[in-house]
Amino acid sequence: MTSLLKSRRVWIAGLAFAGLALVVAIVLVTRSRANAQSDDHAKPAELHFANTDLTYLQPQVLAQSLAINGNLEARSQAVVKAKQAVDVVSIGVREGDAVHAGQKLAQLDSADLKARLSEKISARDSAKAQFDLAEKNRNTNRALLEKHFISQNAFDSTDSTFKANRASLDAAEAEVELAQIALAQTTVTAPVAGIVAKRYLKVGEKASIDSPLFTVVDLDSLELEALVPASEVAVLKRGQQAELAVDGFPGKTFAAVLDRISPATEPGTRSILVFFTVRNPEHALKSGMFAEGVLDLGHSAPVPSLPATAIQNDGGQPVVWSIESNTLTRRPIQIGQRDPAQGLVEVKGGLPGNVPVLAAKFDNLKEGQAATVTGQAVAVPAKPS
Repeated sequence: MTSLLKSRRVWIAGLAFAGLALVVAIVLVTRSRANAQSDDHAKPAELHFANTDLTYLQPQVLAQSLAINGNLEARSQAVVKAKQAVDVVSIGVREGDAVHAGQKLAQLDSADLKARLSEKISARDSAKAQFDLAEKNRNTNRALLEKHFISQNAFDSTDSTFKANRASLDAAEAEVELAQIALAQTTVTAPVAGIVAKRYLKVGEKASIDSPLFTVVDLDSLELEALVPASEVAVLKRGQQAELAVDGFPGKTFAAVLDRISPATEPGTRSILVFFTVRNPEHALKSGMFAEGVLDLGHSAPVPSLPATAIQNDGGQPVVWSIESNTLTRRPIQIGQRDPAQGLVEVKGGLPGNVPVLAAKFDNLKEGQAATVTGQAVAVPAKPS
């Protein structure tokens, strides 16, 4: 009986050990498969590209240009100011009215100034009468002096009175002239031909000295003021042409001519102001409109270039993705001038000429990822210049 019990215990223990071994084996196999699957997921899939997905550096003649932008302002404009502190009697123009140089814009109250002018004229006439009498006495005494009928001192006294009266007359005539100018200034006229852009006072309001009454702008010729990098100034010349797009005129461009270049950089920048003239005979463009465009700088010599679509921006650094030894490689590059019309960008460094690069943007690329090319890589043709 005891022997039977021992045999049964051995059998149960062996069975338990076999079950435990089976469980351990299953766990190990499961972990192995999981690790294998994990390794498969961690390893990036190999990428395949067609030859049309790739391009090489090519020497290209690029159209050189410079982007410009700024607000359009009238080249000729004037702020008409009041010269007398008087009331506004009448106004003959409104905003948007065209005026010619010398045209009457408004009339200021002139009653007090007319009375002042009359007073100054009367004072001048009185001074003139006194001067005429002093001149007559002086001439008479000169003749008496020559005949030795009076002394030199007596003549000198008459001569001094004459000179004093002449000075008084000159002062009186100057006062009359000033009064005439003040009276004339009550008639407000346009100093330049143009369009009334702003009217500041109404009839009945009192103008103060040097207060603005009108702003007149000449829209025949506008000016664009733009900042350009100092490094580009060497290629700028007066007379170069630019094409401008203006807000409010979709699909239409306006010709501009480089007219002036500032001789110094702007404070705190490395940029220089340049000024373009825009002819506007139909007055379609208005002062203050925003314009942007491209200044044509001619063409470059052939330079190594890539399609703009091949160049990516990575944190401000231009990069391309190349395929080298069947592996994706991220290459930072140095770029130069751009030709938006042809869609090309000059590459100054960072990329050998015989290395194929991706011609367009692809998502989820990883450095070192396996990549193969179907067929031989060829350059993506540039647009015709």
